[in-house]
Amino acid sequence: MNATVDTEPQQRLIALPARGGAVAALDFGPPDRPVDIVFSHANGFNGRTYRTILQPLASRLRILALDLRGHGASTLPTVIEGRQGWPEFRDDLLALLAAACEAPVVLAGHSMGGTASLLAAAAEPERVRALALFDPVVMPLEMQLNPQAVAESPLVQGALRRRATFASRNAALEAYLGRGAFRTWSAAQVADYVAAGFRESPTGEVTLACAPEWEASNFRTHNYDAWAAFRDSRCPIRILRAEDASTFRLDGHEAELTRDGRIAVETVPGTTHFLPMERPERVRETLKACAAL
Repeated sequence: MNATVDTEPQQRLIALPARGGAVAALDFGPPDRPVDIVFSHANGFNGRTYRTILQPLASRLRILALDLRGHGASTLPTVIEGRQGWPEFRDDLLALLAAACEAPVVLAGHSMGGTASLLAAAAEPERVRALALFDPVVMPLEMQLNPQAVAESPLVQGALRRRATFASRNAALEAYLGRGAFRTWSAAQVADYVAAGFRESPTGEVTLACAPEWEASNFRTHNYDAWAAFRDSRCPIRILRAEDASTFRLDGHEAELTRDGRIAVETVPGTTHFLPMERPERVRETLKACAAL
């Protein structure tokens, strides 16, 4: 590897013909090195949102930070009617691994991206050497299987009410800084989210790349058994869990998960669901440890 590496990520569009389009990715690190880590974002975000978290690792590791289906610059189709749920993201991830990764990788992700990574590792264990999950969405099956309760979730209703259009990216940035979900984020993190989270419209305004209806559909349609996925996976798994209102609902499964040492769960004090933004150094430590396995 070269002694000096340009740590600025390169924007890529990776064709996945069998999935109906292409997935966008920021490619960090030495281009002549096989991919070490594939990172997937939370619902409604994009790969660039995590740039300041991932970029310090790029001198030694090669990382792909993806825009999942319906987010950022990816062109994979977004059909809400009749959706099969998050296994769609699992299958996109598996197609990406086949297209862009030469050897087993660390799959990592935040929230929905962490869950999609877990499902992919369970489906094709030979492609994944470790999992790094940051407050993944894991809930009791009875919650997933109650359509009315899911449809009435505040997350669904909040997504549907989300403002989709602003006069400019600067206007969106001003509206977000220090407010709502972004109150614990740094200014650079919010700016990165906005940079890749909006598209120019014909009227000169900018609109959300992840449409509110698609974000709501992701909150509404799960259709997976995370506990079965943990059992079917084979690799080491490291999980950082938020202390406040975590989406990783253990519900009595902690002993089962951690009994043989393959899966480690840590609750990080003082964190919310936006743990990666609040404790970026802990995320980097976990990613480095998983890459070394």
